[in-house]
Amino acid sequence: MLANNAILYFFATTSIIIWVFMIWFRGQFWRSNQYLSNKLGPLEDPPEIVIIIPARDEELTIGQSISSLLRQNYNGSYSIIVVNDNSSDGTIKAVRLASQGRANVFLIDGTQLPDKWTGKMWALAQGIELARKNCPHAQYYLFTDADIFHHPENLCELAFKAKIENLALVSLMSKLRCISVWEILLIPAFIFFFQKLYPFSFVNNPNKSIAGAAGGCMLVNCQHLEEIGGIKTIK
Repeated sequence: MLANNAILYFFATTSIIIWVFMIWFRGQFWRSNQYLSNKLGPLEDPPEIVIIIPARDEELTIGQSISSLLRQNYNGSYSIIVVNDNSSDGTIKAVRLASQGRANVFLIDGTQLPDKWTGKMWALAQGIELARKNCPHAQYYLFTDADIFHHPENLCELAFKAKIENLALVSLMSKLRCISVWEILLIPAFIFFFQKLYPFSFVNNPNKSIAGAAGGCMLVNCQHLEEIGGIKTIK
């Protein structure tokens, strides 16, 4: 009995110590207080942006995603590259229907996955390769997923943040779908855990070593990406 009580006491004490540390020294991770503020004004010289979307079996969502990107209130030049990653559904048809023949939307078929690459990173690498040829003067890539809906000012606000603060990367966490019972139960817990690992206030603090980004929406400076070895460094 005494041994059991000692074990329980040990785990209870350890749990309390961990939670005290988390509450006082983990950047108030539970607070959702890190936001991308509305743009303060139009950029005088808006940068050229290439939006790269990897897509595999995304026929139900990619049309809305592309449509939202084509409706951006952005004064600069931007184009969209969709990399079809061996889709087996109507993804290609949905892309063509949403793009309506727009000259700034490009659709390419992904090639065979090389060894030691993940599918999404390889799709992005192929999109970057095409971007270098079609848009050699682009200053930023926007890596985004095929199921993300962008509000009309999103591109402008991302570019404004990156240019004014001279940032290599600006990332936004999308508002996740939370409708079904399992989504309601699991998604808040997932976000809570993610914020424990990467407290958003720490990620946004240049004096902290913690870095993080949400892969669904990342505006990346092209030059800085090349300086760190390109997308293959995280292949």
